Amino acid sequence: MKFQALRGMQDLLPKQKATFRVIEDAAREIFSSYGFQELGMPLLESTALYKRVVGEATDIVEKEMYTFDDRNGDSLTLRPEGTAGCVRIAQQHGMLFNQVQRLWYTGPMFRYERPQKGRYRQFDQIGVECFGMPGPDIDVEVLLLCARLWEKLDLTDDITLELNSMGSAEARAGYRLALVEYLADYKDQLDEDSRRRLTSNPLRILDSKVEATKAILVDAPKLADYLDEESKQHFQGLCQMLDSLGIAYQINPSIVRGLDYYNRTVFEWVTSALGAQGAVCAGGRYDGLVEQIGGKATPGVGFAIGLDRIALLLDQKEKGENYPEVPLADIYVVSMGDESRLNAIALAERLRTVYPDRKTLVHCGAGKFKAQMKKANSHGAGIALLLGEEEVQNKQVTVKFLNTGDQETIKQDELVDFLALRSDGW
Repeated sequence: MKFQALRGMQDLLPKQKATFRVIEDAAREIFSSYGFQELGMPLLESTALYKRVVGEATDIVEKEMYTFDDRNGDSLTLRPEGTAGCVRIAQQHGMLFNQVQRLWYTGPMFRYERPQKGRYRQFDQIGVECFGMPGPDIDVEVLLLCARLWEKLDLTDDITLELNSMGSAEARAGYRLALVEYLADYKDQLDEDSRRRLTSNPLRILDSKVEATKAILVDAPKLADYLDEESKQHFQGLCQMLDSLGIAYQINPSIVRGLDYYNRTVFEWVTSALGAQGAVCAGGRYDGLVEQIGGKATPGVGFAIGLDRIALLLDQKEKGENYPEVPLADIYVVSMGDESRLNAIALAERLRTVYPDRKTLVHCGAGKFKAQMKKANSHGAGIALLLGEEEVQNKQVTVKFLNTGDQETIKQDELVDFLALRSDGW
């Protein structure tokens, strides 16, 4: 019987995982510079948390969650998104009342979706959540943080910011009535998902990708016409600050987000390079969310970055620009014979202590000299250290610079100083 990864679950091979690490390391550096603290969250939460926070009428809760009963009969769910769990943690541990928090996290999420390029059933996200700040200035800050990350990853020209405002709950309720009344006349022409959403979550119809439905929506009422005054001022303040800071954006009335907890600012960073999966980062405000799980009224704003999609963008860029492969080794230690092999291991340990940022590989097992040297070259090493019986007896090592072919035999206790003097050659 041959086993393969489950449908929609991706195996991250070393090169892909290395790309994920590049993104995470860049995010960690930038988030830290903005004063954000990293948080760790459980993979499992009570199903009731997601029903309460995400919304029972959302696609996530209705169709996409991995939910099961544990041995105690409690209903548990693999986290489909990060905000609900982060809010639960912050509320449970007393981090919210009369406090300001800037938090971030990273890890896998799970949704039962139709797998395609850039959309998986297990996918990795980086999430940012901010609490205790009601004004548009923190909205601007999280967008600046994103823009700085794209710059760090050399993706600024590949990603565009789109904005909208969803207003208050009361404003959306009024708009919802107007939208349902308008769409009722076109019910038979709507796609199947939109007909279902007409009674459960009509604002999600605005995000439809079906061309016939999009054509119907052209003359539909606009959410902007129903916004309350405070939401209008908040959104105007946000746009004015982005203009002053030189952050380009487009206003997109179709952005409504697929979760019930959003209000006021919503946004997406999108790309045209990944086909249908254009959103690489999305988020917005959720000022009523803490109250939904029993806390005091606390403003909040956050976003999630899809690592899988950012990695795809970086991979496409790498292929297009023919980036050089990252070497698997800087130093490759070649040895002949059992005594030489033990000496090679000891010598490599010494080098790892002195040069912890360099990759030192020891050839393990038997192998002819020529085959070992071939391995050194295929691993991209700049230096090969050669240890035969004669070198071991004389406590020497032969250093071969693979880029030039130069080599020199020296005392082993002189190796560290020798390599330091020749650091430009490897």
